Amino acid sequence: MEFVRGSHNLRPRHRPCVATIGNFDGVHRGHQAVLSALGEAAARHRLPATVITFEPHPREFFAPERAPGRLTRLRDKLRLLARAGAERVLCLRFDQRLAAQPAEAFIRELLVEALGVRYLMVGDDFRFGRGRQGDFNLLAQAAGELGYELERMPTVRDEGGRVSSTRVREALAAGDLGTAASLLGRRYQVSGRVARGEALGRELGWPTANLRFGGRPPPMRGIYTVAVHGLGAPRPGVASLGVRPTVNGRETLLETHLFDFSGDLYGRHLVVEFLAHQREELRFDDLEALRTQIARDAEQARDWFRCHGLPEDNDRRMTP
Repeated sequence: MEFVRGSHNLRPRHRPCVATIGNFDGVHRGHQAVLSALGEAAARHRLPATVITFEPHPREFFAPERAPGRLTRLRDKLRLLARAGAERVLCLRFDQRLAAQPAEAFIRELLVEALGVRYLMVGDDFRFGRGRQGDFNLLAQAAGELGYELERMPTVRDEGGRVSSTRVREALAAGDLGTAASLLGRRYQVSGRVARGEALGRELGWPTANLRFGGRPPPMRGIYTVAVHGLGAPRPGVASLGVRPTVNGRETLLETHLFDFSGDLYGRHLVVEFLAHQREELRFDDLEALRTQIARDAEQARDWFRCHGLPEDNDRRMTP
């Protein structure tokens, strides 16, 4: 899959194409249905399937304090989009210039002139352009004049309603990993490069591999049974995702203790697969109480693996 960062990097070879537009956070089953339909259109038109997305998320630009947690970082989103069939991703920087662009200019300058879109798929609720004035109806009015085919995104539903990123976030926040996995079509995973921390886990006798979140952290907190990928065969472990209230932490970290493992993990890119939610993040009176609880958490995770075993190391995970 080809990644193009910014419309200024588009070249004549990037046109014409078929395209869809969205944030695609999580690349859940609804997004996968969109990309499947886009792939069928690409085959009919014999053109590449192009995904247009934004960085940062528009809600992070307009109201960062109210923006939701991210399900996927850009790197993971790209990997999942490629796996779902995208042949090219154009990532537009969402800034004041893009927010102020008139909707008509977005259609003519980007979709028609820069990309040569012959087929476009968007949702009924898609809004774009200055003051969010652009919508599906405006795209439909322009389609005949500018020569592209327009289609609505398919809607995927289950017994809980429409499959959406919002529902995935709500399930994760509630510790309902089963519902989240059903909506995503896979277990929820976080990937990143192991960073140096304060070595508190090592001092307590439970060394951890720490992953940081440069932007919005995932919409979940607590202690989890996890499998770690990126070290050969999957490794069992227990993880804490949160701010470490016992030591007055502020930064959200994913701290993972791997069972029966020794070695230097700093700088390694790992994928942490969430298998079971154990409990909420708690504040303890002292480090000794924290140490005791970590031992209980680890034993609970080991019990889970004794019952269920390790997940297969298959292509559905986000391989580093």
